Amino acid sequence: MNDDKAITVSFTGHRTYGHECDDDLAAAIERLYCGGCRVFMTGMAVGFDLAAGECVLSLRGRLDGIRLVCVVPFRGQERGFSPGDRERFDRLLREADSVVVLAEEYFPAVYRLRNDYLVDGASAVVAYYDGTAGGTAYTVARARRSGIPVLNLYKDGQLELF
Repeated sequence: MNDDKAITVSFTGHRTYGHECDDDLAAAIERLYCGGCRVFMTGMAVGFDLAAGECVLSLRGRLDGIRLVCVVPFRGQERGFSPGDRERFDRLLREADSVVVLAEEYFPAVYRLRNDYLVDGASAVVAYYDGTAGGTAYTVARARRSGIPVLNLYKDGQLELF
């Protein structure tokens, strides 16, 4: 588990994310960095997770000491990705400061294990959550039950998670 929980932020969001709030994501990372956060963990799923990891890498030139941790639920997770997303996944692994692989192979609860790891190792969560059921909903709910603040970047006036 992460020894730097106090300075660590995790990302969670939908696989359907299409870069709708990339500017807000960068601003949130910078704000958290200015508040002392240095370690940013992504769960490496298609969509928001990969975009968040790429955003952290893009800020390295301006934010000294920012670190990216890729939390891979199981070896071979990327086999089901499109070729473009597989390239993004591989680049993040190559350029990350560290990579955590939670299981050698897929099993039914492996994504829940990954989501628990992300929540348990962080002092804050940045989400792209539209209110629908699924892994993002589980992760946001678990963070809130644990008293971990959730910054939701999804643009829906009906949904307030702060």
